[in-house]
Amino acid sequence: MKFHIVMSTLVLIFLFSTIVFAQKPAYRISEPVTYKNLTIFLIHGKDAITKGNILTLQEAMERDILIVYETSEVNTLAVENVSKEYQVFIQSGDIVKGGKQDRVLAVSILIPAMSGRIEIASFCVESGRWEKRGREDAGKFSSSNDRIVSKDLKIAANKTKSQQEVWAKVGEAQGKLSRNVGGTVNSGVSATSLQLSLEDKKVTATVDEYINKLSAAIAGKNDVVGYAFAINGKINSADVYVSNALFKKLWPRMLKASAVEAVAELDGRSKIYAAAPKSASVTEFMEESEKGRAQEKRGPGKTMVTTRESKENVVFEARDEKADAVIHKSYVKIQ
Repeated sequence: MKFHIVMSTLVLIFLFSTIVFAQKPAYRISEPVTYKNLTIFLIHGKDAITKGNILTLQEAMERDILIVYETSEVNTLAVENVSKEYQVFIQSGDIVKGGKQDRVLAVSILIPAMSGRIEIASFCVESGRWEKRGREDAGKFSSSNDRIVSKDLKIAANKTKSQQEVWAKVGEAQGKLSRNVGGTVNSGVSATSLQLSLEDKKVTATVDEYINKLSAAIAGKNDVVGYAFAINGKINSADVYVSNALFKKLWPRMLKASAVEAVAELDGRSKIYAAAPKSASVTEFMEESEKGRAQEKRGPGKTMVTTRESKENVVFEARDEKADAVIHKSYVKIQ
C-alpha cells in the first residue's frame, strides 16, 4: 500500500514538473554587446504568431491607417484602425505627439483591422499646454516616433499609474539629459514636452553614437524576439515580443530609447564604465520576475494584462485573447 502511495506521489510530481517546464518560455540570451555605459543582450526564441500583417504604431500612423483621437481627457485617448488588412501593435510607453498635450500610451495592445474607436489609457508627458501647438491638429495626434526613456517612467505609467509621478519623472529625465549633452534640452515651444526634448539636436547627436555602434547587433538573426539591456553595469529592463518580424520593426526605436536613458545616466566626470553583467544574470532576472505575485486586469478590446511584482522586479504581460498569444512582455528591474 505504501509503495503505491509513494509511486502515485512521484508520478504526480513528475507530471507537475512536466507541465511547469512546458509552460516556461524557452529563451536563450546572447552574449553582451557594449558601447560606453550601455550593454545590449538579444533574446532568442520562437514566434508565437507567424502572420506578417502586424504594423507598428509608427508605421500605421505614417500610413494614416491608425488614427489617435484627442478625447479632452488627460488619461484617456481613442484609437481607430481603419485598415481592412492590417493589425496594429501599440506598445505601452509609445509617445503620441500633438493633440492638446503629448501623451504616452499606457497599455500594449493589438488593434484589429476595422476596429472602430477603442479607448486606451494614457498619461500626459507635457504639462501646461492644453491647446493646439503650431500647425498641429488639436483633435488628433500626428506621429509616434519615440518612447518613454527611463525605467522610472515605465514604473510610473504601468505600475504606480500616477500622472503626477509621470510629470516628475519627465522633468528628471530632461534635467539629466541637459546635464550630459551640454545644454538645456527643454524646448522653447513647450519646455515640459518630453517629445520635443527627444528631438533636440544635442540629444540626437549624442544618442546617434550609441545607435551607430549597436544597431547592427540584430543583423542576420531571425530568431530574436526581444532584448534586454544594462546601464552602468546594472540590468535595467527587458522586452519580449510575439515574433521576430515585429521585434525587428520595433528595434530602432527601442534601441534609441535605451540609448537616451544611457546618456541620461552617464557620469560625465569619468570615461571608465562599469563591467557588463553576464548573460546568465539576465536569465535569472527574467525568471525571478516571473515568480512575482500575479494580478490580472481586463484591458481594452481582447487584451488581458497580467502584472507580476516582487520586491526587486516587475513584469507586465499583455495577452491577446483572440490570437491566444502573449504579444508583449516588459520586464523592469525595480531595485
